[in-house]
Amino acid sequence: MIEAALLSQIRARFAHIDTCHFSGSRVFFENAGGTLTLKSVVKTSAHYAAIPDNPGRDNPAGQGLLDVIAKGRTDAARFLGAHGGQVIVGETGTELLFRLIRTCLAALPKGHVCGTTLEHPATRSAASHWANVFGHDHVLVAHDDVSGTVVPEKFQTYVTEKTRVLTLVHTSPVTGMGVQAKQIIAQTRAIAPEVFVIIDGIQHACHGGIDVMDLDADAYVISPYKVFSRHGYGLAWLSDRILSLPHEMLLDGPPLNWELGTRDTGAYATFSDVVDYFEWLGAHCSSETLPARACIVAASQAIQQHEALLCEKLLHGVGNLRGIADTPGITVIGGVNNPAREGLVAFAHETLPATKIVAGLNARGIRTHIRKADHYSGNVLNP
Repeated sequence: MIEAALLSQIRARFAHIDTCHFSGSRVFFENAGGTLTLKSVVKTSAHYAAIPDNPGRDNPAGQGLLDVIAKGRTDAARFLGAHGGQVIVGETGTELLFRLIRTCLAALPKGHVCGTTLEHPATRSAASHWANVFGHDHVLVAHDDVSGTVVPEKFQTYVTEKTRVLTLVHTSPVTGMGVQAKQIIAQTRAIAPEVFVIIDGIQHACHGGIDVMDLDADAYVISPYKVFSRHGYGLAWLSDRILSLPHEMLLDGPPLNWELGTRDTGAYATFSDVVDYFEWLGAHCSSETLPARACIVAASQAIQQHEALLCEKLLHGVGNLRGIADTPGITVIGGVNNPAREGLVAFAHETLPATKIVAGLNARGIRTHIRKADHYSGNVLNP
């Protein structure tokens, strides 16, 4: 695990680390629904919210804001392991996924869009809606109920040379299990070389490293509030292939411009804060002097290892304290010993409703997230 001295430095960088503005002292175990926020993000947000100038205006402030936005794009590309393409900012991660899926399906010949039953409604709903509008078939690869993830071999039954778009959730926010995205994408491209691959990395971004070049993806979408930033924006990397597709833009505007309207400079600047944090953490987790991208990779590995040990303690206990796996009546979603688990333990009790568990923990100052069989999670929890 991360050593105590470094852990103290990490904790000092986050706002409301052990207190809530509304309820007082608490422990934050919200790994399925969000993350803590960096203090630097709070400061940066306030700083740029106070500036009245618009980016790009012919004055020092307008040009300075453009420089901040450009830096944010560069930093985000480094975080994602991206070369080429373009980083864009939108309303939310969900909105960006809807827009990207719509753009691809509107531009491509009729065929299939392939997804999975594990996906968040952001991709599944968008694919279903726009496939129907543009005359594509929407096929779903069933996830494995026992492991809580999708098996790559199952895709061979669904993918054909007419598969136009593949959507994948990189990590499930319901089961907490990662997906073998690289293997699935390679298998899909072997059958449908021209397929466009759109990845929902919203849950994965904070709990596992990202390398869009290694994945061979065309779009990767995250929600920065789930990776130590703030609410109010989503972020995506788009490949050159997607950038060149017909898309909404202003008449006579720059042909590769995907962002509409005045930019919120604070969004880009706060993601630079996130990247700065990963680089700082990675440098402190290595005995070597590493370049910036290598620091990000080292930080992601340290986070994965630390969370894996925390999950192990949660499941199997500490000292004489019993773990969830040894508690009568508990079912651990995806199984107890699952190598695909990423920083999240989802469980249910055979007689005690999840609502009462979450409320009871809240009353004891432990903040957790409830997943129930609604339009967000029913596709996973009902089976």
